[in-house]
Amino acid sequence: MTSRTPQQPYLVTFGETMALLQAEHPGPLAHVSSLGLGIGGSESNVAIGVTRLGGSTVWCGRVGDDSLGQLVLREIRAEGVDVRAIVDAGAPTGLMIKERRTADTQKVTYYRSGSAGSRLSAEDLDEGLLRGASVLHLTGITPALSASAADAVFAAIGLARASGVTVSFDLNYRSKLWSAEAAAAVYRRLLPLVDIAFAGDDEAALVFGEATSDVLAARLAEAGPSEAIIKRGHLGAVAVIDGTLHWQAPVPISPLDTVGAGDAFVAGYLAESLRTGESGGSTPESRLALAAHAGAFACLAPGDWEGLPTRAELHLLNAPEAVTR
Repeated sequence: MTSRTPQQPYLVTFGETMALLQAEHPGPLAHVSSLGLGIGGSESNVAIGVTRLGGSTVWCGRVGDDSLGQLVLREIRAEGVDVRAIVDAGAPTGLMIKERRTADTQKVTYYRSGSAGSRLSAEDLDEGLLRGASVLHLTGITPALSASAADAVFAAIGLARASGVTVSFDLNYRSKLWSAEAAAAVYRRLLPLVDIAFAGDDEAALVFGEATSDVLAARLAEAGPSEAIIKRGHLGAVAVIDGTLHWQAPVPISPLDTVGAGDAFVAGYLAESLRTGESGGSTPESRLALAAHAGAFACLAPGDWEGLPTRAELHLLNAPEAVTR
């Protein structure tokens, strides 16, 4: 991947972003006459979210030499993210299809076996880019894609740690990619190597067993990260940061689509983390508060990332008037 110098400080992330087909209305997919076309990927969602909140980000990945790959690259670049991508002529861009069978439930089907994104490898890493970053953000999706992608995750963490780069990791378990047992085994290897860890209650329970959110946060922190955050959706969040327990209240909303809310939460937290060194810097309270507001905002629009907010829009969640003139 080509080396350029991003704006400092910056977050770098890599993973698979796929083309996305989804029905606009609830109902069986077999009877849908048209599908909307977009993109989706946890890591690029976070990169877009951090960028909208004023941060500088770089997304790295692989796409196929096809129209869907062009779509992925164009959409991410259009959001102001610095894209460092390999166009792989030997494999297609991955695809996911979302079926909304009822107004409140969705089913996601992946077509990513043998995709360009699954062919990520340690050889794809830009060492200079990683060593110069302020934050490296990774998810548990990437090591589930292939052995070479898993190697890339561990290699990237090694480069980042050797250079004092903060490593962020979201467990982000995907049951259609690997078993709970296989995922937990990799999580146990990764957690001692990272500085910031995010997980839902159910994801943390894969590693530590069933427990209350505060206990899971404590166990997550004991595994290695100095900042351990349990995302609780509409219940808010709980975190253990530098040994101190923090509770974050939820932001009251009427959700339209909760897909991507977890990525938005992570984006808010990391965007605030990048402000360290500015006037006042960030605090655990400010990081968790922005994370909660970004996650809530993302639920107000359909799509994985389209509803991610800018900082100038965050006040709208508490606006006294419905119409701004």
